[in-house]
Amino acid sequence: MAGRYDSNPFDEENVNPFADKVAKGKSSGQSNYGGGAFYTTNPGSTFERAEQYDRDIPIDNAKDLKRKEQELKAKEAELNKREQELKRKEEAAARAGIVIEEKNWPPFLPIIHHDIANEIPIHSQRTQYFAFSTFLGVKIWLLAIIYFISGVPGGYVLWYRPLYRAMRTDSALKFSWFFLFYALHIGFCIFAVVAPPIIFKGKSLTGILPAIDVIGNHALVGIFYFIGFGLFCLESLLSIWVIQQVYMYFRGSGKAAEMKHEAARGAMRAGL
Repeated sequence: MAGRYDSNPFDEENVNPFADKVAKGKSSGQSNYGGGAFYTTNPGSTFERAEQYDRDIPIDNAKDLKRKEQELKAKEAELNKREQELKRKEEAAARAGIVIEEKNWPPFLPIIHHDIANEIPIHSQRTQYFAFSTFLGVKIWLLAIIYFISGVPGGYVLWYRPLYRAMRTDSALKFSWFFLFYALHIGFCIFAVVAPPIIFKGKSLTGILPAIDVIGNHALVGIFYFIGFGLFCLESLLSIWVIQQVYMYFRGSGKAAEMKHEAARGAMRAGL
C-alpha cells in the first residue's frame, strides 16, 4: 500500500519551513546563530565597490586641477617671456633712434601718427600747429572731391610729414624736402586765389575771377565762391608765415650751413 500513496507528508525533509531560507541565507552571506540570522559583508559586495568608487573620484579631480594649474603656469610663463622680448625690442629700437609711430589721428579713425604736444619741442609747437592748420586746408573741404582726395594725403606725404620729422629729429634733409614741396603748396594757393582759366578750367577753383563771373548769374553760388576766395587768401598768407618761421628756425639752428656742406660734398662726390 505504501507504493500506492505519495511520500510521507510528515517527513522531516518537508516539515522544516525555514530550510529554504537558511540555504538562501548561506548562499548570500548570511549565518544562522541561535535560531536568528545575521549578515556578514562580503568584501566583493556592491556596497564596498561603491565606496571604493567614491574614494577614487576626489583623487582624479585633484589630478585634473593640478594638471590645469600647471598648464596655466606654463601659459603665464610664455606670456611673460613674450612681454620681455617685446620690451627688449622696443628698448633696442629706442637706443637705435627708431621711433615707433602709433596711428592716433583722427581719434575716430586713426590713420596717421600725430602728437605735437609730446614730441615737438615746446619752442616749435606754435609753428607746427599753424602748419597743421594749413595742412588741413579748410578751403579743400569746400572744393570738389578730387582736390580733397589728392590734396590732403598728398600734402601730408610731401611736406607735412617731412616737417614733422624735421622738427623732431633736426634733420637737414627733411627740412630741405619740406621747403621744396611747401613752396609748391604756396604757389598753388596763390594761383587758386586768382584762379585764371589757364590750367584749371571750368571754375573748379574758387578764386576771385570765377567768383566775379558766377555771382552775376547765381548769387548764392557766387557767395560760396567768394568764401572760397577768402579762404584761399587766408591759406596763402598763413602758409607764407609758416615757411618764414620754419626758415628762421632752420637758419638759427645751423642746419642751413650743414645742408650747404652736405650739398658741396655731394657735388664733389658726383664730380669724382
